[in-house]
Amino acid sequence: MTILKPNYPHWSHTAAVVSLVGLIAVSLAWELWLAPLRPGGSWLALKALPLCLPLAGILKGRVYTFQWTCLLVLAYFAEAVMRLFDVASASRWCAAVALVCSVVLFVSCLAFVKHSRKAVQHV
Repeated sequence: MTILKPNYPHWSHTAAVVSLVGLIAVSLAWELWLAPLRPGGSWLALKALPLCLPLAGILKGRVYTFQWTCLLVLAYFAEAVMRLFDVASASRWCAAVALVCSVVLFVSCLAFVKHSRKAVQHV
């Protein structure tokens, strides 16, 4: 029995890539231009670096990378929830966007792992 692999990716792969790139972009923009902790930018922009580590594995569709990215994104989720209560409205908006990106990334990573395991079981 041969299984034909579709020539389009599962929705969760596309959602994970878009949300990861979005989370990297909002993390950088947040701390450098939109609402930095200090005028002129903040060293907190370096928080985007750990998000760059899973980027290659997510793009290639490696299941193991999706699994540990679920754990990594929880820290960004927690930060976004805490900073939703910031005084500056620009910071609250950035936190809201980061919260949405982190939730989408978490859910899409879980869905991709589940889809991949189902595909392996049917082989």
